[in-house]
Amino acid sequence: MSAPDPEARRVRYLRTMGITAWVRRDRVIQNEPVEPARPALSTAAPAPESGSATCSPAPQGAAVNELDWEALQAAVAGCQLCPLAQTRTTTVFGVGAVAADWMVIGEAPGAEEDRRGEPFVGRAGQLLDAMLDGVSQSRSTAYIANVIKCRPPNNRDPSAEEATCCAPYLQRQIELIQPRVILAVGRVAAQRLLGQDVPVGRLRGRVHHFGPDNTPLVVTYHPAYLLRRPTEKGKVWRDLLLARSVLEAETA
Repeated sequence: MSAPDPEARRVRYLRTMGITAWVRRDRVIQNEPVEPARPALSTAAPAPESGSATCSPAPQGAAVNELDWEALQAAVAGCQLCPLAQTRTTTVFGVGAVAADWMVIGEAPGAEEDRRGEPFVGRAGQLLDAMLDGVSQSRSTAYIANVIKCRPPNNRDPSAEEATCCAPYLQRQIELIQPRVILAVGRVAAQRLLGQDVPVGRLRGRVHHFGPDNTPLVVTYHPAYLLRRPTEKGKVWRDLLLARSVLEAETA
């Protein structure tokens, strides 16, 4: 059997993402700068402003960083640490392979995610599926989660305090999955994971690192943003190629 035609595969990826097939974005990736490994980065939020809501005390029991996968799911499902517990329909833990090479992290559940208990559904979810398909991944092979596990009312951005309450859950998910690359999708996820108040446009295009294992992390735009600005899909395609190149470099 003959080897797959790389050019035909490239064209299929571009069409999947809705990018004009003649755009040669695969060549640019070779010169993308790679940020050196750095010490562990904290997911802790800035100190809350005076008078703002903070996390309620956690119930007695094993610390989050000691929980196995089932216990972690149960802890999230029963979480009452912040006021979002009073307005949610259900928690949105995540979906995908527990031992995934790719981990995709977004910001927060929306209305449909809150109803279904699954991240990235609806039109944005369909576009994310197409993005993953472009690099031979899917909801069953990657793992998809959010910075926070409950929907903020009116789909607003999660507050710093809400993200702080959820940070140990996300940190433990990352520790248990041990992904080989993290794709931070959108401003909130990128800024929370990297601890930087920097626009996505300045964070994308290079490899960052997260946590004590210095897990490679690539920043890209949120699918919901791409629905409003489809001309930016080409940049996302480059980000996906950059993330894929991290994995290929490990096995070369």
